[in-house]
Amino acid sequence: MALATTALAATGEAGSTDGDCDPQSRFIFSWPMDNSCNNKPRGGTSTGDHVTLDDQPHAGWQQLQAMGLNKKERDRRAILAMAGGYKVSFDFLEVLGFRENFQRDKPYQSWGTEYVYVLANEPDFISLQHVMVMVFVDSEGQVSEPMVMKHWRQDWQYQAKQMLTYHHNNQWQLEKIPSSERKGSWAQTVYQVDDSPRYASYGTWQHNNSFSTWLSHTTRRPLPRREHSVRDDYDVLEGFNRHTITRTGWVQEEENWKLVLNDNGEPAADPYLSKELGVARYRTISGFDFKPGDDYMASAGQFWADVRSAFDAVIAEQKGFTLQRPKDAPPLFVPLFDYAAKVAEAKAYDAEKGKAFAEQTVRGYSGH
Repeated sequence: MALATTALAATGEAGSTDGDCDPQSRFIFSWPMDNSCNNKPRGGTSTGDHVTLDDQPHAGWQQLQAMGLNKKERDRRAILAMAGGYKVSFDFLEVLGFRENFQRDKPYQSWGTEYVYVLANEPDFISLQHVMVMVFVDSEGQVSEPMVMKHWRQDWQYQAKQMLTYHHNNQWQLEKIPSSERKGSWAQTVYQVDDSPRYASYGTWQHNNSFSTWLSHTTRRPLPRREHSVRDDYDVLEGFNRHTITRTGWVQEEENWKLVLNDNGEPAADPYLSKELGVARYRTISGFDFKPGDDYMASAGQFWADVRSAFDAVIAEQKGFTLQRPKDAPPLFVPLFDYAAKVAEAKAYDAEKGKAFAEQTVRGYSGH
C-alpha cells in the first residue's frame, strides 16, 4: 500500500510589508505583481500532529465505480463517497477588485482533521454531518488531547420542489425550484455549526471514469465566519460551488462575488466589491484516531437530532427562517454547544429535557 506522510500546519498572520520579503511568505496563486508581503495568509496559527495520507482508492470511490448502476444510484454513491475521515485544507483568495482604490484582503488559509458521518441515507435524501477531531502540537512538541467540534452539515434532496434561499439580514425563505429544472437534480442545503441554515442550491451530477462532479446554480449566502468578524464592506456572497469526488477524497470549489446591498436588500448602484475563489480539499488519511468523534456523536447525536427537528418546525411555520439574537445573548451556537458538551460528558441524554431545551432555544433565536 502506497502511503505518504505529511504534517498539518496552519499559516499565521501577515508579517512585514517590506517589499524585499521572503518568497515563502507569498500565497500561491495570489498577487505576484505585488512586491509587498501582504500575500501571507491570515487564518489559523496552530500546528497539527503528523497524519498519513492514504493513496489507495477509498471505499466510497470504489462503490461509485461499480458497473451497472443507474444514474440516480451513481449520484447517491457520489454523495455518500464524501463520508469518512480526512485531512482538510481551506484556502480563499480575492482575485478581482471592482472599486476605485480597492484594497484586497489577505488570503485565508486553515486546516483540520475531520470525519464526515452519514446521518440519513434514504432513496431521495442523504444527510452528512462534519465533525472535527483536532490534535495540536505546541512549540515544545507536546501533543494535546483531541478536541472535538461539531462542524457544518450538508443535506441532499433528489428532485427537490423547494429550497431555503438566503436574502439578507439573516433572513431565509422557502422558494420553489422551477419544475423544468428539477429532473435529475439534487438540491444541497448547507447548515452552520449550530444547525441554522446557511445556503442552498441545486444542480446535477456528472460522472466519468476519472471523477464525479456536481455544479450548483448561483445563490446568495451570508458572510462566512472567516469574514463576518473582520469585514463590513459588503453584505452577502453571491456564488456557486462544485463538489468533485476523486480516488483519494473530494474537493469543494467556490466562486463567490462579494455583493453590496441597499436598505431594501437589493443590489446597490455599484453592487460588486470583489470576487474570491475558494478551495476546500478533503484528503483521505489512515491511522488517525477519530474515536472521540464517534463517542461524541453516540452521546450527543440525539440532542442534535432534536435541534434539527426544532429548526424544521420553525422553517415550516415561517416558510423560512429569520435569525434574531435576543438582546445581550451570545451567538446561537454557544448555548447549543454548551448543552451538547454536558450531554457528551454525562454520556446520558434526558430526551424530554433536551428536546424542550432545543425547541426553546431555537425559537428564542427566531423571534418566537
